[in-house]
Amino acid sequence: MAKIKTAYFCQSCGAQSAKWIGRCPACGEWNTYVEEVVAREDVTPTTAWKVGTSSQQVASKPKPIGEITYSEQARVVTEDAELNRVLGGGIVPGSMVLIGGEPGIGKSTLMLQIALSLRSQRVLYISGEESEQQIKMRAERLGAKHPNCFILTETGTQNIFKQIEQLQPDVLIIDSIQTLHSSFIESGAGSVAQVRECTAELLKFAKESGTPVFLIGHITKEGNLAGPKILEHMVDTVLQFEGDRHMTYRILRTTKNRFGSTSELGIYEMLGTGLREVSNPSEILISQREEAFSGITIGGTMEGNRPLLIEVQSLVTPATYGTPQRSTTGYDAKRLNMLLAVLEKRGGFKMGMQDVFLNIAGGLKVEDPALDLAICAALLSSFEDVAIPHTTCFAAEVGLGGEVRAVHRIEQRISEAEKLGFQDIFISKYNKKGVDLSRFNIRIHAASRLEEVFSGLFG
Repeated sequence: MAKIKTAYFCQSCGAQSAKWIGRCPACGEWNTYVEEVVAREDVTPTTAWKVGTSSQQVASKPKPIGEITYSEQARVVTEDAELNRVLGGGIVPGSMVLIGGEPGIGKSTLMLQIALSLRSQRVLYISGEESEQQIKMRAERLGAKHPNCFILTETGTQNIFKQIEQLQPDVLIIDSIQTLHSSFIESGAGSVAQVRECTAELLKFAKESGTPVFLIGHITKEGNLAGPKILEHMVDTVLQFEGDRHMTYRILRTTKNRFGSTSELGIYEMLGTGLREVSNPSEILISQREEAFSGITIGGTMEGNRPLLIEVQSLVTPATYGTPQRSTTGYDAKRLNMLLAVLEKRGGFKMGMQDVFLNIAGGLKVEDPALDLAICAALLSSFEDVAIPHTTCFAAEVGLGGEVRAVHRIEQRISEAEKLGFQDIFISKYNKKGVDLSRFNIRIHAASRLEEVFSGLFG
C-alpha cells in the first residue's frame, strides 16, 4: 500500500507546517491549520501539461544580458476599451490574469462577455460552478454570438488538458480556480494545496503554449482573494472587480500588473443585457442638481492616465451624543482627521465638538491627495451652511501648515473641468510654473494658502 504524505496548511494565508498549530505564525489567525494530503509515493509529482519534447528539455545556461534578444509581442486588443486600459493596452499572449470580487458582483458575466467579444480568437470557457444550460442562458441575455466560443463544464485538470490539446484554444477562461482539482494532490477542491497545484499546472500551460489564461477567484469575508497568498505572486496580473451589488456601477481596478500600470481604472454599468462600458465616468459621478447645497463640492482626481471629476459630500453638525463622530465612505479616515486638525489649527474653525460625515459619491475609493482642497471646502461649506456654486471645482493638496500644494497633471484636470462646463477651478499657484494655462477658457484661481481660497469662496 502506498504511503501517504500529509502536511498542515493555514487556510487563511497558505503557510505550511509539519504539525498542527493553534495560531498561525505568518498571518496571526487562530484555528486555521488543516491537515491535507500532499502526495503519495506511487504518484509522479509532475503536472499534466506536456508541450513538445518537454521531457527532453536542455538545462538552461546563464547568458550575458547584452546577448539576450527579445521581440515585442503583439497584444490581443479586445472590444472592451475599459479592460484594455486596465490591462495596459490589451491581453498579453502567455499571461495569466486573476480576477477577484464579491459573489454576485458580475465576474462571470464580465468574462463571458469578453469571451463572446473575441470574435477573431478561439475561446475555451471552462466552468466548474455552472452547467452548460446556465451559461447558454446568460449568453442569450447578453445578446452576443461567437461561433468559436466553446463551453466546457469540468473540474479535473487532467481532463481539461486533454480537451485543450484537441481544441487548441487561443484564450482560456477558468471559472473558478477554487473548483478545480488535480489527481496528483488528494486533498479536496478549494484547499490550499489544490489551488496552488492547479494554478501551477495552468501557469506552465500558459507560458509554454503562449495562451493567455483568465482565472476567476473567490474572495474572503475581509475582501482579500481566497487561497494561499502565493496565488497572487504566481499570476502576472491581479484584477479586482468592485462595487455595491445594489448599485448599477462596477469598478475594475488592478492591484498587480507585470505588463502595465497598476493605477488604471475601468468603470462599467450593470444592465439587464450585461455590462456597459462607461466612457466618460465624470458625468455619472457628479449629481445632476438644479440648485446648490451646502457641503457639496467637486474635486479633480486622476486614476492612472484618466482624469475624473468626482463629487465630495460632507455633513458637519454639532455633536449631541458626547464624543464627536468621524465617519468616511470612500476616503481615508486618518487623512480626514488630519485635514480637520489643519482647519482648526491654521484656519481657526472649531471642529473639535462637531460630528463629521464624509462621502465620495459613486462608490469610488479615492487616495489622490489632490482631493484635499475639495474636502476642506466641503467641510467648511457645511460648517458655515454656505453653498458653493456647482460650477466651481478644486484640484490641490493641503499641507500641515495650511499651504496649498501643487499636484501633477494639472492641465488634464483643468481640461476635464472645462469639457464638463465648469466655470471656476481653484489650484495651487505653484502649478503655474512652467505650465501654460492661458489656453483654457475656464477661470483659474491660484492660491498658496487656505485663507486665500476661503476668502474667495465665503468672503
